[in-house]
Amino acid sequence: MAADDAIALDGFLDEETVPGDLHGSTARFRLTVSPTDERADEMILPCTVADSVLAHAVIHDLVPGDKLRVTGYLRLPRTPDEPMWLVVTELAVLETAPELSAPAAVATAVIERYGPYVCYFDADVPEVEVFTETGVRVGTAPTPDEIGDLLHVFEQRQAASGE
Repeated sequence: MAADDAIALDGFLDEETVPGDLHGSTARFRLTVSPTDERADEMILPCTVADSVLAHAVIHDLVPGDKLRVTGYLRLPRTPDEPMWLVVTELAVLETAPELSAPAAVATAVIERYGPYVCYFDADVPEVEVFTETGVRVGTAPTPDEIGDLLHVFEQRQAASGE
């Protein structure tokens, strides 16, 4: 292929990279490419690296979320059961993914949805606050295991009052 046929794309590393063979002399990864800010324009493009030096860097140096510029050749499928992919010849890291601290240090509380109910779990206390999706307070369950009992009592009260 001629050098004119190469394309360059910017995108984010979708997930962990994987070796393409047992020896790690090739690598594979998926790149999320979005030429606009519209989610409908977004595409996930499988990529392969055949150069062993570049493959080593891809496998050991990249992390999900890195913003990359890849240059290579698009391989279109020849049959309906064949995938499309980009054969990467050059790769540059435009931005590294932000380092996340330990999840326990960041998230001390979690909000989870259970159908029409929302539960607020605080890591510092065993009680769970429960609300309806419209914001009406249902009550406090002493432990997460007792949320079902709290919801059952609440629904019985609602049925009895006709609401």
